[in-house]
Parts: sequence; structure tokens; C-alpha cells
Amino acid sequence: MALKRYGVGETGAGGKPLPFARAVEADGWLYVSGQVAMENGEIVPGGIVEQTRKTMDNLVAILAEAGYGLEDVVRVGVWLDDPRDFWSFNGVYATYFGDHPPARACVQSSMMVDCKVEIDCVAYRAR
Repeated sequence: MALKRYGVGETGAGGKPLPFARAVEADGWLYVSGQVAMENGEIVPGGIVEQTRKTMDNLVAILAEAGYGLEDVVRVGVWLDDPRDFWSFNGVYATYFGDHPPARACVQSSMMVDCKVEIDCVAYRAR
């Protein structure tokens, strides 16, 4: 089984190289690294609604690059900086998955960058 890596060698905030792939594909499974509301190396301004949209858009872009869609996502992990954002986050999140909701875990956590939400996922598509 060959592994295919997406986004190796990219840079993050401050132009520093990132020591991980955006996603790794193995035998029909796609493991997408945690995404935040980053654009051009900076966290987008705004609250949980704006940051959730940008984070989900980043996730969707990586899935599409690898030939997957949200309907292929089987599990999502969510980290929220502030648990009071849970319901606002859920409102935005629900608009992306519609009738194809995956399994999900959602926890409160301090973030490594100054953002309100981080999301990763695992997707599957039979090859």
C-alpha cells in the first residue's frame, strides 16, 4: 500500500516550515490534519462564526484536492477554545454536512495559535 501525502513542505505563520502533511491518503482513507481559520499565514479576524466558516472551507479544499468530498467524511475532531461558542459553532458546522453528518468528538482545549476552533477529519472512499 502506497501512501500519498498532500501539502508537505508548506509554511505557516511567520514563514516557518510546517513539519507535517496537510493530509495523508492510505488505501482509500484520507487523514486530514487539524485545520484552523488561517489564510495567507494569518488567522482571519472575527468570532467563532467567521472562524468556523474559514476552517471548514480550508478542510473542504484539502478534501477536494485529494478527490474527496464532505459526503466521504466518516469522523471529525473539533477543538473549541471557549465552550460558550459550542452552539454558534454547531450552527455553522451543520450547514456543511447537511444529510451526511459524520461521527464527531468536540472538546474544549487551549489552542497552539490564536484561534477559536480547530478541526480535523478522516474520510473514506473505496478505490
